[in-house]
Amino acid sequence: MVWNACVSLHLQARMQHTKWPGRDALQKATKGRFALHSQSVQMVTHAFLANVETTRQLRQSHPEMRMRYPYKEKRFYPVSWPAQAVTKEGKRVVLPMGRGRDSLVLPVELPEHSRSVTLVWNDGYELHVSVEVPQTEEAPGKVHATVDLGEIHLATVTTNTSEAIIVTGRGIRSLKRGRTKALRTISKKQARCTKHSRRWKKLQRAKNKQSRRAERRIRDQRHQATRHVIDFCVKQHVGTLFIGNPHGVRNKNNGRHHNQRMSLWEYGKDIDYLTHKANQAHIECFTGSERGTSSQCPVCGHKHKPRNRQWICKACGFSGHRDLVGSINMHKITFGEQVNFPRSFTYLRPAKSRKSSRRADMPLVS
Repeated sequence: MVWNACVSLHLQARMQHTKWPGRDALQKATKGRFALHSQSVQMVTHAFLANVETTRQLRQSHPEMRMRYPYKEKRFYPVSWPAQAVTKEGKRVVLPMGRGRDSLVLPVELPEHSRSVTLVWNDGYELHVSVEVPQTEEAPGKVHATVDLGEIHLATVTTNTSEAIIVTGRGIRSLKRGRTKALRTISKKQARCTKHSRRWKKLQRAKNKQSRRAERRIRDQRHQATRHVIDFCVKQHVGTLFIGNPHGVRNKNNGRHHNQRMSLWEYGKDIDYLTHKANQAHIECFTGSERGTSSQCPVCGHKHKPRNRQWICKACGFSGHRDLVGSINMHKITFGEQVNFPRSFTYLRPAKSRKSSRRADMPLVS
């Protein structure tokens, strides 16, 4: 495999303290060795070098994380074809496998503006197609907005014009919990079987089917939730968006139940989805630490650890939604501006079964 060959060459250079192989060296070492299209091989080497460069930067900026350069061999790795190598013939697509070898023909009708494609193994083959989407040429406006990510409420957004929206993540959490319970039931049955027996394999296929189904539904809800956030930003003429990174939450040991919820919280994917959609809308997007924003009163600055979803200040009597407090306080540390606490907010669910959102018009400031 191309990736494993790159890992071996890079590891050998590190062990011998010699010059690390660059793009030309890796392409020369992998040329003609694999039954793949030449550009597919080059794309793997480019991805490997990008991984090495990212690891090098993280080791410099975050020495406490002890990041390692690629060292593990992979059994599966995505194979990509650039746009100029993909041939569309009616309701099928032809993917070349190199000179002198038969092309890979798939009975798939690609979209009109499709570009490169990638063949991925995810408990079964999947064809990922990149589609060219027109992007806006200028930002929607000059308003500032901050996003507070959460495990219960996926995203809480506030603007410096005191507009707010909360997109719940309870549906995603429910899907993950149902998936965990289903896999646990199947695993108990599988533990009583002889490994690799017919019944064991049948139960393993059931586990894979359950996991893939839950993953598709979770991905769909995450796309809908992040789309709600960006649509809100465009409507409110947001030009700059800050996304708080809650990385420090996972470093706390608060019991096995809480630790399990934290391990299932995929806030990194939320950040990636929001960043990608914000760039499409021509909104400047960046992320950073949100430490201390959820435990400080936005009115008087008194620090207090809330116990429920309602934040009540013991010093000045302020009362408001806990996640809105965190998002409002991000304006201070990010943009250096004091924002009035919103008197109402829009609460949305990403699931398609909900036809409309609910409006919470009850005042939140006491």
